[in-house]
This record gives sequence, structure tokens and C-alpha cells, in this order.
Amino acid sequence: MTSDNAAPVTSLRWRNWGGNQQAVAADVLTPRTVDEVAARVKEAAAAGHRIKAVGSGHSFTGIAAADDRRMLLHRLTDLVSVDGELVTVQAGMPLYKLNAVLAEHGLALPSLGDIDRQTVAGAISTGTHGSARDHSTLASSVAAVTLVTGSGEVLRVDSSSELFPAARLGLGALGVLVEVTLRCTPAFVLLAEERPLPLAEVLAGLDEQVAGNEHLEFFWYPYTDRAQVKVNNRVPVVDRPLSRFRSWMDDDFLPNTLFEGLCRLGRRIPATVPVISAVAARALTARAYTDRSDRVFCTSRRVRFLEMEYEIPRECVPEVMAALPKIIDGLPFKVQFPVEVRFTGPDDVWLSHGYGRESAYVAVHQFAGTPYEPYFRAVEALCEPLGGRPHWGKMHYRDAESLRRAYPRFGDFLAVREQLDPQRVFANPYLERVLGR
Repeated sequence: MTSDNAAPVTSLRWRNWGGNQQAVAADVLTPRTVDEVAARVKEAAAAGHRIKAVGSGHSFTGIAAADDRRMLLHRLTDLVSVDGELVTVQAGMPLYKLNAVLAEHGLALPSLGDIDRQTVAGAISTGTHGSARDHSTLASSVAAVTLVTGSGEVLRVDSSSELFPAARLGLGALGVLVEVTLRCTPAFVLLAEERPLPLAEVLAGLDEQVAGNEHLEFFWYPYTDRAQVKVNNRVPVVDRPLSRFRSWMDDDFLPNTLFEGLCRLGRRIPATVPVISAVAARALTARAYTDRSDRVFCTSRRVRFLEMEYEIPRECVPEVMAALPKIIDGLPFKVQFPVEVRFTGPDDVWLSHGYGRESAYVAVHQFAGTPYEPYFRAVEALCEPLGGRPHWGKMHYRDAESLRRAYPRFGDFLAVREQLDPQRVFANPYLERVLGR
């Protein structure tokens, strides 16, 4: 198992962060160099074994579950080069280290998700994203990748290659990523503004709010009509920092220590959940502060949960938000987490959830140890007919047949997979389900 603060251990038994995925490997490989990665892949291919590269274990699907050889990349975490705004790093580098390295060079990524524990390889390979009007997944910032193919060949793929739209977000199905080149931007400061509003007011002005802000998201509190809106926009300098106490209170104690306690109470006494949600929604206060971009984008998440997230066409948000209260009210259990809604621009990466369209992402969560499947299946049944695409690293129940209908370039991606890994050295049960054999 991996943790947020420790390097991966070489135990044959593995469990993801959410605790819902487990696997026992026949062997654990810990290469120190690209040549070692290539050698291990060649050996596996010759012997008919399978290899699954594993990052920090922050996916809720079985995408990283190894049923044969597990390969850890925690020794491939170095900066390779900085060439202007092009930064090349080894693929096992965690995002929090990447953010620090970029800041040292006066650079940043244009958008980030709210968790920085993933490795660079894992983040781009599963479609990790933030909320950004002008940007899509983290994979859209990739300028080149170096990967080890199913034959053990070390292959560099950039925008001049026909493989590029597949290799930037490859689900781990095309090879082991060993280096990634990211197109960055000069470092910038964000003004973060958060305010509680009635959900109806948020939805009524949504188009204008998305268009008028660089980064916008909102959280709806089940069993209430209340939401919290967060907008982030660039400003010249850090002139409104949070005090150390306010930062600890708002970003550590309340969303982690206190929230976990309330979740445990709700799990033990479900009838308290609507009351807790209503009190939490009413207790929300507005705040505004400035800080370095990655410190605004990324937050500490210590409360364990399970998650499903669906990308839908942006215009479908009102329909989905109108249906969610009915779904939640009809469940035989209570929902303890707010529903999170984020927005991105169109992507040209073949298996990006936002391929070819303006997107909204609707994320639903449940506290670890509480029922979730009827909730998640109902949300999927709501979003799939709208053309919805499930996040590759979040829980879903789709298979290759249904996903082919959702992705216009699905067949093209499978052709690249056939070219780079015809023996399916990098396959596992999850990939067989979502891509076919």
C-alpha cells in the first residue's frame, strides 16, 4: 500500500488510497533507470508475463491493479531538463514535487486538480483535470512523452508523431511512461474567492460565470438548496494572503478533522446526515485570498472516500442538477458528501473525457465504509444517455462497447494499442473491460 507521505513499499499486496481496490502481485519491480524499465519489460514479454506500472494509488478504478508483475516508478522522480517553458521530468515524480520544481524555475502548470499526490504519469494517463475555462485535462499540457512499449523499445512521442493524440492519455495501455515533457506557463498568482449562494442562483447565471472567470467550480450540499461557488482569477501579486490560523482552520481542520468526525457520526446514525448537511451549508462564509497558483488549486484531502465523476456536455448541467435531488432522496441510505461540479474547455486528446467539446464534470462521493453502488449507478444512468464519459480513474460500470460510442476516436486508440502492445504486456482486468482484449 502507498500513503500520502511515504514512498511505496515492495509488498506483494497492494491497496489503493480509497481502499476499494486490492491486488496481489507475483513480483514487484523497482527500476532505477529507463534502461532497467526496458529490460524488465523485455523479460516479461519474452516470458509471457504482464506488467502494470503503479503510481500513488489515487485512482478508484482498478486501472493500476497488477495481477502479475507490479512496477513501481518511485525511483524515477527527477527533473530532466528545463528549456524555456518546456519542462521534462521523470514520470514517477509526484505532482507536489513537480509544483515545487516549477516554482523554483518561475513556472507553473496552467491548471491543476485539487489533489497533488498523484504521479505525473498517473495524472496524465487517467485524465486528471481541474476546472479551467481555457484548459482541459493535464494531458493537454503534455508536449512529449517517452515510453517503453510492449516490446521493450524506448520510444519518444511528440506532436510530430501520429501516435501523439493517443500517447498523451494512454491509460497505461500503450507502455510504461518514463519521461514527460510539459508545456508550462510563467508562474502566476490567483485571487481565490469563495461564497455561498442558493443553487438556483448559481445555475441561473452559470454561462456568464463560466465565461467570466478563468477557473470556476461549485459544490451543492444534498438535502439543501445551497451551494458554495469558488472562482480563481489571475492577479499581479500575493497581496491578500490567508493568515496561518485561517489557513489551518479553513483548509485543514474543518474539511479534514471536523468533516471526518461528522462523516463518522453520519455513518453511525444516518438520520443525522440531512441535518449536518443543512447546518454545514448554512455555516458557509465568504472568503477571498491570494496565493501561488498551485497552492490555490491543490488542497489536503485526508478523509477517505469513494468517487464517481462524469464528464457531460456543458449544456446538460441544469438537467443533471435537477435530477440529482430526486436520485438522492430515493436512496436507501444517506449521502454525506457535497456534489462537486467543474468546467473545462475542449480537448484534442483522443481518450480525454473532454474530447471535442466544452465540458462539465459532476463528481459524487461517499465516505469510505458507507453504501455507494445504487447512488453511483443511478448517476451513471443519468449521465450516459447525455453522452457522458466516466473519468478513467473514478468508479464507473462502463465497458468497451459502451465507451466506443462515447469516444469518436476510440477505434484509432485501439489501433495504436495494437501497434505498441500487441502481446498485451500492460493489460489487466480493468483495461480488458474498458478497451477489450
